[in-house]
Amino acid sequence: MYALIVPASTPFVLLATVLGLSWWEDRILPPAEPAEASGEAPLSPAPLTELLSVDTPLTREVARR
Repeated sequence: MYALIVPASTPFVLLATVLGLSWWEDRILPPAEPAEASGEAPLSPAPLTELLSVDTPLTREVARR
């Protein structure tokens, strides 16, 4: 009988663990610092001039970039 109970209850135990950790993260842990407060500049995407177009043929000059 225990051979049937353990596999059937495993998803519920995992779900309860995830929900418990989520609750613990929301209620117990202190809030994380915002990215601006770390003193480092946020990462910015590459300028659009450097991005290749889909229609741009791959040449040796383009491949060197």
